[in-house]
Amino acid sequence: MSISITCENVLKKYGDNIIIPNLNLKVKNGEFFTLLGPSGCGKTTLLRMIAGFNSIEGGKISLNNRVINDVAPGKRNIGMVFQNYAIFPHMTVKQNVAFGLTNRNVSKEEISKRVDKMIGLVKIDEFKDRLPDSLSGGQQQRVALARAIVINPDVLLMDEPLSNLDAKLRVEMRNVIKEIQNSIGITTIYVTHDQEEAMAVSDRIAIMKSGKIMQIGTPQEVYQRPANIFVASFIGGTNVLECKIKTKDDKSILVFSDSYEEEMDNLSLPDSKKANIPIKVSVRPEEFLVVKTGEGIEATIISSIFLGINTHYFAQMKTGAQVEIIQESTTEKIIEPGTKIGLSVKKKKINVFDEKGENNYTKGGNNEIY
Repeated sequence: MSISITCENVLKKYGDNIIIPNLNLKVKNGEFFTLLGPSGCGKTTLLRMIAGFNSIEGGKISLNNRVINDVAPGKRNIGMVFQNYAIFPHMTVKQNVAFGLTNRNVSKEEISKRVDKMIGLVKIDEFKDRLPDSLSGGQQQRVALARAIVINPDVLLMDEPLSNLDAKLRVEMRNVIKEIQNSIGITTIYVTHDQEEAMAVSDRIAIMKSGKIMQIGTPQEVYQRPANIFVASFIGGTNVLECKIKTKDDKSILVFSDSYEEEMDNLSLPDSKKANIPIKVSVRPEEFLVVKTGEGIEATIISSIFLGINTHYFAQMKTGAQVEIIQESTTEKIIEPGTKIGLSVKKKKINVFDEKGENNYTKGGNNEIY
């Protein structure tokens, strides 16, 4: 049975040091929900509060309508997968997976049936009689995942489960985790600092900074319509340009430079009549268009990196700002350093923020700050 998870005004502090101030969050039934953010942002602390390993100094955490603040970790019926796997080296794969069921006094027949089914689900049947030291990192992670799920938990919590694996294995295992989560429909909270990993597995993502949630949305929403400059810069990376807004015939004109302006019809400004409003514009590298004839924002190519499908260019604008540009690779010669170019933007994709970068003026998507 999948359940919802609700955090209401949750507070975590150590002495006078507040780690998580007044956090609110709801994870839906059966959802794969990711807490994403830089190291020290509070994501693992929050996960451990839900698991019962960390105390709660204020607010409440509920599974469905059951408040679990004072419920012991072992009574919460939560499965947990740790960063370091935490499997027992002296037990075989099968014994490791059965551990939680044995502690719950499940019958031997039922244990054997459920363990065999779970080992098959995570595709480690052939290793069931091996000890962990004879397994690869990915195989050990499958054991940890099977052990967490075999107890039929209401919730699955995963704390940076792939961080110890190499890049190729991380991609393989994230696909395995998502496939298994989909097949059993268990409500899952996943912690990572890897933005690509979060985008690949999540139904929704919460981006955290300093114990606060900056934005919650689908991978598409947080990438295409970030709530603020922090989210725009953390998810995918971006070029942040200092620009201005002016009005002409009641239309908003985005002024990039003396030589380049764009009429914008997807902005919601606090005062659309006000001229020369200073703003920040987020232009992701792939949202630039190179104009070799020089029209647009004047820039000079500094260097390039050819990566097969795409070519990354680094350029300096006339203002002095340096930007990254990603273009689909062609059979034409790569633009040489020192070449003068013009830049235009895909105006439907760029994001326009206030001067401090705290509010997104661009319409569309979920850009609410939590």
